[in-house]
Order: sequence, then structure tokens, then C-alpha cells
Amino acid sequence: MYRKLLLLGMTACLCGCIHPKYDRPALPVSPSWPQSAGNLTSTAAAPEAVNVKWREFFTDKGLQSVIDLALANNRDLRMATLNVEKVQALYRIQRAQQYPQLDASATGQLYRLPEKMSPTGRAYTSEQYNVGLGVTAWELDLFGRVRSLKKQALEQYLATEQARTASQISLVAAVADSYLALAADRDHLRLAQATLEAQQASYELIRHTRDAGIASDLDLRQVQSQVEAARAEIARYTGQVTLDENALDLLVGMPVAASLLPDGLGSDYALKDVAPGLPSEVLLRRPDILMAEHQLKATYANIGAARAAFFPRIALTGGGGVMSGRLSDLFEGNAGTWNFAPQIVMPIFDAGARRADLKVAKVDRDLAVAEYEKAIQSAFREVSDSLTLRTRLLEQQDAQQALVNALDETYRLSDARYKAGIDSYLSVLVAQRSLYSAQQALVSLRMARIANLVTLYKVLGGGA
Repeated sequence: MYRKLLLLGMTACLCGCIHPKYDRPALPVSPSWPQSAGNLTSTAAAPEAVNVKWREFFTDKGLQSVIDLALANNRDLRMATLNVEKVQALYRIQRAQQYPQLDASATGQLYRLPEKMSPTGRAYTSEQYNVGLGVTAWELDLFGRVRSLKKQALEQYLATEQARTASQISLVAAVADSYLALAADRDHLRLAQATLEAQQASYELIRHTRDAGIASDLDLRQVQSQVEAARAEIARYTGQVTLDENALDLLVGMPVAASLLPDGLGSDYALKDVAPGLPSEVLLRRPDILMAEHQLKATYANIGAARAAFFPRIALTGGGGVMSGRLSDLFEGNAGTWNFAPQIVMPIFDAGARRADLKVAKVDRDLAVAEYEKAIQSAFREVSDSLTLRTRLLEQQDAQQALVNALDETYRLSDARYKAGIDSYLSVLVAQRSLYSAQQALVSLRMARIANLVTLYKVLGGGA
């Protein structure tokens, strides 16, 4: 009894030495977001992105419907899901290696021995029948090699599951970006069409005044150039809207119904506010970081399997059943048979192959640590950049809106002075061009600000 306990204790100690303990690497980034990220106290009361589902963040019903279609039909997400199912099946295969495989077999053999080969000098037919249950080469996992391989397969499965989650988050954000880009370009197109209508009205007015001898040919040609420029802008944005629709169809995986497409951004586009939290809380919960950590844990399991290869491997093969020379006597009481064939393989010399395998496993672990730290650093930069842009873009949008208001008043006054005969049409032309450019820039800034919020939501780990 004491010998058995001593043997079990020694085996546990050996396994503890064989299998390295996983220690999460320290965060290779600052414990707080940089000062350039702006005022973070304004969102302190908001929920963290990981706790906000995408339906709660994107409140537009049309966008929600489009995202639903993408989640059901996008081919990249479908492949990620199938990869999860594949790796899950591989894990089940590896896990099954821990248990003996029991097989049932039934065989029959008949052969004729010719006269010349028969010891009696007479030809005869020999029969043999077997029915049994058996275990083939079941490894006694005393040093944890099979358990390490099972753990490695489990970590790979968990990493693949996190990769699928990361793909879903990226898809949700990509669909939202494409949807919003289409809305912004439709605003650009609508603005260009409104400008063309205003220019055409001015053209007709100046043409009549020219015919009456009040306006000059120069005024007419100047306004005509503006009409043609507006037509070129309409053609450009019409093509861009078509490209946006094609991009959205590709992301969704099917044509999106016109009723689900946006008319424009409007004056604002409401998105739920989220808090950035602390780097240690946010980054370690991002799916891509979790994926890298599971891959790192898998390399630790590989080291355990490589170390276990230095120790003996014990495999058991055995079975039992019945055997008879006649089928009718197969299940008689004296027909029982059994076999037991244990095998021990002790590594002695392999020209350094096992040591090389262990070295490879350790290098793979060091590479996985570097990949894990790089993923955290990249995520930290993404969040920091998005936080910095959030404040700056809002300031730019407010300033741009003030500029549009001022230029709109400038255009109104210039047009009134021209009609009163005080100024030439050139001042109206300059004011109109400046106003149009400022209005287009305002749409672009509004789009950039909303897209930044979507990016911030994604890089903070939301979207699942």
C-alpha cells in the first residue's frame, strides 16, 4: 500500500516538473490611457463597450436589419464559424486518446489443405471462428503526454472561438462603416444636386438680364462654369454611391433591399456613448487578445508534451472472447480465450531529436509571448488613437458648422449686393464656391466623427 502511494507521489512530482505553469505576461503598455486621449471623465458614467451589445449601440432600425443580414450571409464569418466546428472536432479526437478504445470483432477462416501438404496424406478443410472484445495500444498516461496534447487542442479550440468572435465584431463595424459611408455620399450627392439647381436658377436669371443689357457675357460664362462644375460633382457622387452600395452588398453577402438603405446622415446620427475603462480591463477582454493568450497557453501545453517524450511510454493491448474450430461450438463453455500484451518503450538514443522538439516548443512559446505582447500594444494604440480623434473631431465639426453658417451669410449678402448692382458677380461666385466646399467638408467631418465612434466601439471590445 505504501509503495503504491509513494509511486503516485513520485509520479505527481514528476508531472509537476514536466508541465510548465502558465504565468500571464505583464502588460507591455501604460496602466492608463495617454493624456492626448482627451477628457475621459465625461464618459465615466457610460457603460463599457464590452457590456454593450451591438443592437444597443446602433439604434438605427435600417442599420440593425442590414447587420442581421450580414451576420447570416457573410462568407468570411461563415468560414470562421466552420473553422470553430472543425477545431472543436479535432479537440474531441484528441480528448478521446485519454480513454481506451474498445472494439468488437468477429472473424471466420476456412482453408483447404491439399493431400501433399496434409500430415495424414488426405486432403481436409480447416475452420476457425473468433468473437471477442479488445483494446489496442492504449497508452497509460503516467507522465501527462496525452493530457498535454489534449490541453493544447483545447486551447486551440478556444483561440478559434475567440477568432470567430473577433471576426463578428469586425464584420459589424465594417457593415456600419459601409452603411454610414453610403449615407454620407448620398448627402454629398444631395448637396451637389441642390447646388446645381441653384446654379441653374442663377444662370437663367443672368441670361435674361444679359439679354436685357444689364448683365455681361462674363457674368453669364462664370455662372455657366459653376453649372458644369456642379454637374461633374453629381456624376462623381452618383458613381460613388453605386460603389458604396456594391461594397455593402459584398459585406452583407447578398443584395440589400433599397428600403433598408439610408437616405443620409442628417444633422446627426445617434450612437450610444461608451466608457473607455482602464487598459488592463479593456485590452485583456478583447477577443483578439484572448485568442493570442489561448494560443500562448497552447504552446505551454506543447512544452509539457515534449518533456513527457523523454520518459517511458506504456501501452496496453488486450482482449477476450471465444474461439472454436466449428461455428456450432463457438459459444460452448470451454471456448473462452484471452490475450494481454503490455508494451514499454524507453527512449535511449535518438540523435537529439527529442531535445530539438523541446527546443522548438520553447521557441514557439517565446514567439507566442511576443505575439501576445504585440497584440496588446497594437490594441492600446488603436484605442488611444480613437480616443484622441473623438475629442478632436467633435471640435472640428463644431468649428466647421460655424464656418458654414458664416459662409452662408456671406453668400446671401454677396448675392444681395450683386442684385443691387453694387458688386460684380465674381464676389457671388467666390462666396458660393466657398460655401459649397465648406458644406461638403462638414458632411465629411460628420461622417468621420461617427465612423470614429464605431471604431472606438470596436477597439474597446464591443460588438458581439
